Amino acid sequence: MKPNVYIYILVMAGVTYLIRMLPLALAKKEITNPFVKSFLFYVPYACLAAMTFPAILSATASVVSAVAGFIVALIAAYREKSLLTVALWACAAVFIVERIMAFAA
Repeated sequence: MKPNVYIYILVMAGVTYLIRMLPLALAKKEITNPFVKSFLFYVPYACLAAMTFPAILSATASVVSAVAGFIVALIAAYREKSLLTVALWACAAVFIVERIMAFAA
């Protein structure tokens, strides 16, 4: 292993620590600004969506079946179904669309 690898690891550890420590050090009192509170409330959802959406489109054999599964999942989630139900319906939609596409080809 090159000696530079240890420097990279130390820099990454330092950056990760600062990202986690700075909000605790800077926010001494409770946040009362409604805009900041709403922004901080939605950050985890936005990060999760940004990481998940590209994987949804590339997880199947076709983008068409991926979009169909995504739409079915959105509808099921909007109707407040459980996580397992949403996943099962999305998988079923992908399976059906891929079978239709294979049959039509």
